[in-house]
Amino acid sequence: MSANTSPADVQLPTDEELVLKVIPMPADCNANGDIFGGWVMAQVDLAASVIPARYTQGRMATVAVNQFVFKHPVRVGDILSFFSKLVRIGRTSVTVKVEVYAERFRNQGHYIKVTEASLTYVAIDDEGKPREIPKS
Repeated sequence: MSANTSPADVQLPTDEELVLKVIPMPADCNANGDIFGGWVMAQVDLAASVIPARYTQGRMATVAVNQFVFKHPVRVGDILSFFSKLVRIGRTSVTVKVEVYAERFRNQGHYIKVTEASLTYVAIDDEGKPREIPKS
C-alpha cells in the first residue's frame, strides 16, 4: 500500500462480541510514532480473555498465540474496538478469535481492521496445573 492510499472502510462484525474499547496514548508509541506492537498484543490478550473466563469459571492462563497479524499501524488517539468470538472449547482449553478495528480520531464512524489474532487459554488450578472446564 503506498503512502498516498488509505485502507478501505470496513463494517464492524455482527457475529462477534465487542469485549474492549481503548484509546492508545503517546506513552504507547514506538520510535516511528506508531503504537508499539507489544502494546497492541497486551490489549488483545486482555480482550481475548473475556469469553474464556465465562467457561473456565476460575483461574486460566494464556497458553498459545496461534496467530497474530498486524494489518495496519495503530496511531495515537485511535479508538480501538476489540471484537471476539469463541472458536473452540476443549477439555481444559478455550480458543478465541479477536479482531481489532481502528476508528481514526478525526474520522469517527469509519473503521479499518488493524489486527487479528487467535489465542488459546487453559483453565488452571491453584497450583497452575490444567484442570477440566466445568460443564454448563
